[in-house]
Amino acid sequence: MTRAFGIVGYKDSGKTTLTRALAQELAARGHKVAMVKHTSHRIDLAGKDTAALLEVAGQVAVVSAEGTGIFWQRAMSLEDVLVTLDADIVLVEGFKGEKTYPKIACLRGAADDADLLDGLVVAVVGPTDHVSALAVPALDRDDVAPIADLVERRAFKLPNLDCKGCGYETCYEMAREIVAGRGSVDECVSLQPTVQVEIDGQPMALNPFISGIVRSTVLGLLSSLKGFRKGRIEISL
Repeated sequence: MTRAFGIVGYKDSGKTTLTRALAQELAARGHKVAMVKHTSHRIDLAGKDTAALLEVAGQVAVVSAEGTGIFWQRAMSLEDVLVTLDADIVLVEGFKGEKTYPKIACLRGAADDADLLDGLVVAVVGPTDHVSALAVPALDRDDVAPIADLVERRAFKLPNLDCKGCGYETCYEMAREIVAGRGSVDECVSLQPTVQVEIDGQPMALNPFISGIVRSTVLGLLSSLKGFRKGRIEISL
């Protein structure tokens, strides 16, 4: 199960510096860490061979002795990106509009800081001058250890399906309850379906409706075959 933790803030609030320090601290603790960064700017490949290749192909992979890069000529959702990563903790920088995981807010001491407090923020760093009645702890940006402790304890990621199987109307509602301590990620039925589908080793989130369709279809087909008996069923394609 992917565990995610967001670092949000406006421009020049120190998001990247904090994300890098957090990744370094968590890796030192033995975690396999990945990072996803949102940018409002075009990914600059101008003048590179990769850009020329992307003009004629929608996907380009670049492989060298030092590393590998994969580029898609389209925007992707955060969920699409997460399934490609091999990590136990994913730090998500930016993506202020995402509502399915806990966050830390990097404040600048500006009037718009309060807009970041969407019910999913578990702590803040930076000046709190323009945030009244702060209900979460204010931590020292340069003291990364307690922030990493927070990530280890609180990180989670809901599937953004809004399936209502948990009793909440949206994943955002459930995420807020989890952050407030009134709910648990274990209540998410889409993360614990009766049918589990894995693609290239990565579990695929299924809402209860789709899970039920897959289950009844497979059982319906197999039950008519000679030798069928009840029990755990595994199908590999």
